[in-house]
Amino acid sequence: MMSFTYKVTPKWMAYVELQTRSRKDYSVIDYYETKGGIGYNITKNNQIFVGLGRYGTYEKMKISQEEFRLWLQYTFTQRVGKLKLDHRGRAEQRYFYASQTGEHTKANRFRYRLSATLPINKDKVQEETFFVNAFEEVFVGPEDPEFKRNRTFAGFGYQFNHYVSSTAGYMFQRDFAAKGNTNLHFIYFALNFTIDNTDNEKDIVIPMVD
Repeated sequence: MMSFTYKVTPKWMAYVELQTRSRKDYSVIDYYETKGGIGYNITKNNQIFVGLGRYGTYEKMKISQEEFRLWLQYTFTQRVGKLKLDHRGRAEQRYFYASQTGEHTKANRFRYRLSATLPINKDKVQEETFFVNAFEEVFVGPEDPEFKRNRTFAGFGYQFNHYVSSTAGYMFQRDFAAKGNTNLHFIYFALNFTIDNTDNEKDIVIPMVD
């Protein structure tokens, strides 16, 4: 994953993310995401975000499904000592196109994620900071099955300077379907780039796998 965050003002920010995955074979990339959006800080600990993205899934080196997604999310941040907790709720509207059959479908989905970031060698994530992070996320929706997905992630990273960080970790994903469950295991690596000259002393936000 590669992400770009631009803090326009203390209130407004823009975000872009590029991501690829190997779902079935670690040597073959069979999924990608391109997405982004605009965020607004209502208060220091409350943010709303509007996003959109395009997603592609491949089977046997040919694209099998394309998705266009719109979402609205709200994030509440709290601190317990050095530990930073983020509660994120998201509502998604999804539009699918099956490239091989020409079928168009749509669905909506709701997600809740509790994530935690703990700096190791400093009180908060700033320049030259080692950190660990983790999250638990659930996905639900009106269509059967109502409980659609569960994700668990644990990782670590380093904030090189005020502009660049990297994260590596492991994510377990379980997809629930009427025909049976699917378990996926991901080794994760990300480079995150941030442009933010609004406050050099604040805690830098670390994007997580999404």
